[in-house]
Amino acid sequence: MTTPKPPFSGLNASRLNAPGASGLNAPELPKEDLGLFTDLYELTMSQAFFRQGMSATATFSLFTRTYPLNRAYFVSAGLEDVLDYLSNLNFSGRAIDYLRATGIFSDDFLEYLRGLRFTGSVRAIPEGRLYFTDEPAVEVTAPLIEAQLVETFIINQVNLQSMLATKATRCVWAAQGRGIADFASRRTQGTDAALKMARASYIAGFTSTSNVLAASLYGMPPSGTMAHSFISSFPSELDAFRAYAASFPDRTTLLVDTYDTITGTRNAVQVAKEMEVANNGRLVAVRLDSGNFDELSRQVRKILDDSGLGYVKIVVSGGLDEYALEALVKAGAPIDLFGVGTKAGVSADAPWSDMAYKLVNFNGRPVIKLSTGKVSLPGPKQVYRTKDANGKFAKDIIAMENENLPGGLPVLEEFMKDGQRIGPAATIEEIRTRFEEEFAALDDRFKALNNPPRYPVSVSSRLERLSSEVQEEVMGINVSDSD
Repeated sequence: MTTPKPPFSGLNASRLNAPGASGLNAPELPKEDLGLFTDLYELTMSQAFFRQGMSATATFSLFTRTYPLNRAYFVSAGLEDVLDYLSNLNFSGRAIDYLRATGIFSDDFLEYLRGLRFTGSVRAIPEGRLYFTDEPAVEVTAPLIEAQLVETFIINQVNLQSMLATKATRCVWAAQGRGIADFASRRTQGTDAALKMARASYIAGFTSTSNVLAASLYGMPPSGTMAHSFISSFPSELDAFRAYAASFPDRTTLLVDTYDTITGTRNAVQVAKEMEVANNGRLVAVRLDSGNFDELSRQVRKILDDSGLGYVKIVVSGGLDEYALEALVKAGAPIDLFGVGTKAGVSADAPWSDMAYKLVNFNGRPVIKLSTGKVSLPGPKQVYRTKDANGKFAKDIIAMENENLPGGLPVLEEFMKDGQRIGPAATIEEIRTRFEEEFAALDDRFKALNNPPRYPVSVSSRLERLSSEVQEEVMGINVSDSD
């Protein structure tokens, strides 16, 4: 089988198999080679900058231009991975060998990359806080090449994790206090996405995850019950229930819909009674994974209550998202816990966002982009958030970095300076608490799942004047002399 030539690469097969290349069956890129996790044009631009001696300080701003469908806010997530990446940014010998084998880059530039480390600063909206369109979620200030090369990784991490945290927040809001477990791992787009979904959803208020590695890495509660294959591997459903209860008398949740939900519930009742008699534990819950959840949960609840098992909870999973949760909660379905998977793990109704990372200042000069529909605000910035008399968010003002707006709380904080992190990383519980406080301060009308109003965000008068001045200057310079 012939290896296809990668589009736009300009590489031949022999160069693809250069020393240091791992081949088509390579594992995920190791941490020491994350310098290569960048788009090719970041490197080609950087070589041109290098040849031109353009090493002055630049500021890039990461922001989202528009809201995805039915969104009115974003939840900041992914910053921790960005800071870890910047702290360890380098090009290993293997990475340099690969870049040399492409035939694209000059030796002097490759030697420059060999010694490259991130020496800049990072200001950002802390994880767990809310932000809105056009507001900088992250601002990176560093020598131009350093700030340019990191674009791909930063967008990749913050875009995905903020998108997933926002989706999870909508689910938590729809559940109205009922617990939610993350069941998404099997259908997210890859292992990294599964781990990031578990973390992002926990920040947003999910109570647990089925992903054991995520629970271990992030210090989250693991959760899980059983699969239909467990039931069908036994001679009968009752045998399966008894076997599971014998192994886990203190944490038994029985999946009751493998054959027939009502019959399964009655079998679960029998096992629960046997556990009571044996006095070796209690049935925790039954789980429904298919059918009309509203109708079935009512029938199951009645069977449990009539059997004196009011303490047994009902867990529902299978094809759920915030819209389904809202409908079930509004209908008053007697469901205690939800397992939410695929549709949340891929943010099914809004699987992408218009996040951009744009140069806003170079060598002390404010920079602007004027492309149609993609205009950016110049200069390093700060966001000031005001509150009303009830402690709710009133409006945000995007201002210049050195402005001080009375009555407004600055949202961006400094996390790195001179290439070093400032202070210890927040724990996931601290981030989760920060989110709870932040989300409580957002008026409920902006949390609506369908057609929410836009949260008010304005631009300070000084930043407006700067934008006008820079635009006039740019348009005056970039005028062709040709007829």
